[in-house]
Amino acid sequence: MDQYVVFGNPIGHSKSPLIHRLFAEQTGQQLEYATLLAPLDDFAGTARRFFAHGRGANVTVPFKEEAYRLCDSLTRRAQRAGAVNTLCKQADGSLLGDNTDGAGLVRDLRVNAGVGLKGKRILLLGAGGAVRGALEPLLAEQPASVVIANRTVEKAEQLAAAFADLGPVSASGYDWLEESVDLIINATSASLSGELPAISASLVEPGRTVCYDMMYGKEPTTFCRWASAQGAAQVLDGLGMLAEQAAEAFFLWRGVRPDSAPVLAELRRQLAL
Repeated sequence: MDQYVVFGNPIGHSKSPLIHRLFAEQTGQQLEYATLLAPLDDFAGTARRFFAHGRGANVTVPFKEEAYRLCDSLTRRAQRAGAVNTLCKQADGSLLGDNTDGAGLVRDLRVNAGVGLKGKRILLLGAGGAVRGALEPLLAEQPASVVIANRTVEKAEQLAAAFADLGPVSASGYDWLEESVDLIINATSASLSGELPAISASLVEPGRTVCYDMMYGKEPTTFCRWASAQGAAQVLDGLGMLAEQAAEAFFLWRGVRPDSAPVLAELRRQLAL
């Protein structure tokens, strides 16, 4: 039976085995999917040993950039992201790298939440790998503008320059911004430590601005609670992005696109337990 894994360190908390088991059951695909704890100092060796027999893998922190360097070929979006979260062994034994994170984010916003992105003013908080992976898919939706805000403005400026050929993208410090926007995406990990990026409440126009946190938890994240308090039109967490990036990877591996809606519903149910 075809073997798939998710590489990470730590990895025990991963919901990927559940997600892909449900996708396989739904689509009638025969496969096995497990977690694989890769040592911090030997991701490449661990991956090569797995791919001696394995067919595909997901990659989570902290190995996405190492996975990028391991690949023989890359999709366009992985090249732009500079990071890989999906590995696929080709017929000739070579490794193809893809990055499905940004596509998962866009699909969750557009399909699951019904949020249109064309002509919208988008604010991205953070300038790390999550933002780098999201920029190409977001800019492909033809927003009016994308502003990358970060505590270290130089990092945001470097990202904006790297993606400027794809659309209207600019950089900012957190405290430079006051005018309301259509969509705020929190791509920082601040929510994990109960903190907030230092942004103004005036960025949220009550009843109109949508707020999205790439993080998720059993309870609403700090950012989601803040957004609700400002009267945001919709407040969304990243669980849908997790399911959608996984569906994109499954499609790459198996050529079948699973229906993510029932899987997302099951993830929500289990998270609430």
